[in-house]
Amino acid sequence: MPHLEYSADVLRQPRLVFQYARSEADVRAAQRLRWQVFHEEMGAHLRSPEHGVDQDRFDELCDHLLVRDTRTGEVIGTYRILNALQAEKAGGFYSDGEFDLSRLTHLRSQVMEVGRACVHPKYRSGAAIAVLWAGLAEYIRSHHVQYLMGCASISMADGGHAAAALYRQLERDHGAPPEWRVFPHCALPLGALDDGREVEVPPLIKAYLRVGAYVCGAPAWDPDFNTADCLLLLPTDAMDHRYSRHFMKQSAQGKTRLLG
Repeated sequence: MPHLEYSADVLRQPRLVFQYARSEADVRAAQRLRWQVFHEEMGAHLRSPEHGVDQDRFDELCDHLLVRDTRTGEVIGTYRILNALQAEKAGGFYSDGEFDLSRLTHLRSQVMEVGRACVHPKYRSGAAIAVLWAGLAEYIRSHHVQYLMGCASISMADGGHAAAALYRQLERDHGAPPEWRVFPHCALPLGALDDGREVEVPPLIKAYLRVGAYVCGAPAWDPDFNTADCLLLLPTDAMDHRYSRHFMKQSAQGKTRLLG
């Protein structure tokens, strides 16, 4: 292993920091990480025009949030952000491909959609997710976003039973009001699944729920990723301040410290 030396200034920096992609190289780094996590680790069938990167038609319109390890320069986490103006240029949100969003029509101009979230396997202690959330908080603040929307993916490695059980838990405790309900184009057959078990909520979904997100209806089946996707909607003005205040404060100061 090569010997690495760091200046005092580098050692005083937070190890993990967020930034937005500013170049094609930045975007490619995010796409390579997505390929590694979604295809190589999770076995997703990615319909990308190029091997080794996860890429689709939304990428060129989106803003890409990155988390870097300042001691290596490596991109170790990413989020893809599609705001309302970008979605209009794209002909709709990514979620339109999975759900009928008719009941959210009146909110579309105030929505920011997030997706393709992933973290490198070596950085899944919780710190990277905290930094990603600080980056989202900065975007919400600077773009005056009223609603955060995104598909939360649940593994169907067991045929969908755990996904169905988890959805029932989420619907019971965090179900959206009727006026925010959406309807999957390819619905998970909930009646044929679920053995009534209690399922651990994945960390990223738990983070959404902690700041006040709602589950907007039954999950859709995504055959490419073999996941059950639930649409989550978070009104930013109703965020639970016990959890959001810390991230908002950090983003307003323009820095993020390592948590954990």
